[in-house]
Amino acid sequence: MKGPGLFSDIGKKAKDLLTKDYTYDQKVTVSTVTASGLALTSTAVKKGGLYSLDVSSVYKHKNTLIDVKVDTESNISTTLTVLDALPSTKLVTSVKLPDYNAGKVELQYFHENASFVTFVAMKPSPVVEFSGTVGGQGLSFGAEGGYDTATGKFTKYSAGLGITKPEYHAAFILADQGDAIKVSGLYHFDEKQKAAAVAELTRKLSTNESTLTVGGMYAVDHQTIVKAKLNNTGKLATLLQHEVKPKSLLTISGEFDTKALDRPPKFGVALALKP
Repeated sequence: MKGPGLFSDIGKKAKDLLTKDYTYDQKVTVSTVTASGLALTSTAVKKGGLYSLDVSSVYKHKNTLIDVKVDTESNISTTLTVLDALPSTKLVTSVKLPDYNAGKVELQYFHENASFVTFVAMKPSPVVEFSGTVGGQGLSFGAEGGYDTATGKFTKYSAGLGITKPEYHAAFILADQGDAIKVSGLYHFDEKQKAAAVAELTRKLSTNESTLTVGGMYAVDHQTIVKAKLNNTGKLATLLQHEVKPKSLLTISGEFDTKALDRPPKFGVALALKP
């Protein structure tokens, strides 16, 4: 992908470090690839006392990607992705059964100094969403909006500024129709990015409430990383991820409330096995 990236990429590095791979359920994912190139993935999750299972298959032919997913509630999701349907574009079409209204058509366009995305929901009076980003040399500015054709009103609008350098990432986003300000930053302490620190501040203007989350990551070796995060409400979470074999990951997460130590902590284990 060339250019400044999508609007959703602004602040994504910091958000991923604070949220990605943290889980407080029991989860097992097994992936296989057939000789024809068909990738099959089965995921079993235990959340509380309930179990869920979904199976997905992904097949790639030239510039076309077909993804079909079936879950235990008999929902069938199909996503068709076509790369370079037009020069520098990506077309994504998805359909979900039995809920036809959950389908969408998305067109992404990438240029060296700009990117644009248009999203249309598949229903009689669709919601149209759009976003655009411009920039270069590590600096990007973007905006997004959503328009409901049934009511004739904007459902959302946001704007953001992102700065990306080899040693740090920073973002400023005005979200929730101007009611929330999000500021985030991520800093790498070394060139190999073995250690990093991150902070994210969200300010809700209508309620004058603020949420501050700080965290960090450290790569113990090539197979093991540890992460931790703490927010101003006292929630402390830690994560240990180990590559048991190439591409196969074991992740153990825990969270407890430092302001209510009598409450039981949360623990989760995820095992992802890939060929």
